[in-house]
Amino acid sequence: MSERLFTTLLIILAAGFAAAFCVLVVPPLIESGDVMGAFAAGFVNPYASGYSTDVLMCWAVLAVWVVYEAKTHKIKHGWIALAVGVVPGVATGFALYLLLRLRQQNS
Repeated sequence: MSERLFTTLLIILAAGFAAAFCVLVVPPLIESGDVMGAFAAGFVNPYASGYSTDVLMCWAVLAVWVVYEAKTHKIKHGWIALAVGVVPGVATGFALYLLLRLRQQNS
C-alpha cells in the first residue's frame, strides 16, 4: 500500500466515524442534555458493555503508545489525538495519531 493511499484511507475512516458520531449521538445528546446518561447507555446490557469496555481499553492502549513515543521518538502533539479519542471517539483519535506520527517521521 502506498503512503498516499494509507493517509487517504485514514482520513476517510476518521471523517466517516466523526460524521457517524455526529448523526447518531449528537442529536439525542442535545435533546436530553444528559452527558453521563449518554456514557452510561453504553453499558445497558452485556453486549454493549463488552463493546464499550473494548473502546475504553483501546483508548488506554493508545494513551500508553502516545506517551511512550513522545518520550522515545519525540512524537509531538499526541495529546490532541487522545482528546479526539474521547470525542468523537477512538477511531478518529487513533487515525489522527497515525497521521501525526507519519508526518513527523517523514520530516
